[in-house]
Amino acid sequence: MRKLEVFFDYECPFCKIGYEYLMELLPKHQDIEVVWRPCESHPRPENHPPHSDLALQALRFALDVGVNDEHEFHRRMFQAVASERRNVEVIDTVVDIVGGLVDAAALKTALTDGTCAKQQSELNEYAYSENGVWFVPAFRMDGKKLDAAGGVGVTKKQLEEFLQ
Repeated sequence: MRKLEVFFDYECPFCKIGYEYLMELLPKHQDIEVVWRPCESHPRPENHPPHSDLALQALRFALDVGVNDEHEFHRRMFQAVASERRNVEVIDTVVDIVGGLVDAAALKTALTDGTCAKQQSELNEYAYSENGVWFVPAFRMDGKKLDAAGGVGVTKKQLEEFLQ
């Protein structure tokens, strides 16, 4: 089984498009396992709100506890952030978005006490320092890399060719 690492940020509209392309293309590639690598496009203390750290920490929490439907989690979060422009800098908003997919009370506690904050910081470091991610979405597999172009993202054709 090949492993595809996907570096993304829910605040990135190009990541939402890349995610939709990937979901469309993956059924043709049953030999690929996706490893989600959430990373912040503009990590704190950078003054470039809205910040996505809580949404990304919620994903880490969900993956750690065994989310009921991982793709529904992504779909809801991208919809809320990119389409509805909900404020994911508010813990209660993040919990509301993914309600029913994970234990809401446990998620709220984890976001409040910073349980997943260190993990998110490590994932940012892994993306930017160890994998040379500059723009998201970014993809890594079999020693190859596909990076988004700033302000452009990736095309469906680029992703399709990369998955071959």
